[in-house]
Amino acid sequence: METEGHVAAPLIPEERHQELLRLLRRSGVLSIRTLTGLMGVSHMTVRRDIATLEEAGRVVAVQGGVRLVEEPGRPPRARAGRAALELPRKRAIAEHAASLVDDGMVVFLDAGTTCESVVAHLAGRSGVTVVTNDFGTVRALHGLSGIDAVHTGGAVDPDSDSASGPLAAATLGALAVDLCFLSTGSWDAGRGVTIHATDKVTLKRAAMAAAGRRVLLADSTKYGTHERFRVAGLDELDLVVTDDELPAAEARRIEELGAGLHRVPAPAVG
Repeated sequence: METEGHVAAPLIPEERHQELLRLLRRSGVLSIRTLTGLMGVSHMTVRRDIATLEEAGRVVAVQGGVRLVEEPGRPPRARAGRAALELPRKRAIAEHAASLVDDGMVVFLDAGTTCESVVAHLAGRSGVTVVTNDFGTVRALHGLSGIDAVHTGGAVDPDSDSASGPLAAATLGALAVDLCFLSTGSWDAGRGVTIHATDKVTLKRAAMAAAGRRVLLADSTKYGTHERFRVAGLDELDLVVTDDELPAAEARRIEELGAGLHRVPAPAVG
């Protein structure tokens, strides 16, 4: 267990990386000395972790410390950077999401690594149609029997390996979707789901409008961040699936908005 700003037990490297990023999202920049105290590790360990995260494009080393690559409160947008970390959380959330899919459903999988991870857990389903704007998800669906794939088309965004905009939204408008899985890099109880580009708002809103049930898949490391454009309030969702490191006080805030909430335990890594 961990208390505010302090890790009580030794962490493996991937967990340390996640904790270091969490601390930076709150402060923007921190000294190495501060990080050693907050994380309970040596200067050498912190420097190694910073070097690993810098190579992944997540942080920038500065004199005596480290800062986030993006503006504080803004998550990384490139898919390669987003895919590199928080893997245990993503996998646990994706597995739980897949358990909500029944045979014969039409399911929308939003762009992003968490939604793409759902595909691996759909094996054995029958008569399922997966609609997506994500090219990685389409590739993952190749050869998976029992599942039909529909790509929305639309304007291509090479950074996110996905498509969006009015053409993609029009495709969704022609479909009756049973279950919509939304992804986001930014969410909280106050601002809801936010995004950095209006064409992605159009796509996500179209997916929500087409669906009978709307589910947000978002890990806790993205909670409390925000972008310029609002997709939806959490009260417009039927369910939020996140990990069990979302603080209990924030979980209560979400539930008070009327959204269902599933906090999934992330598996131990090692």
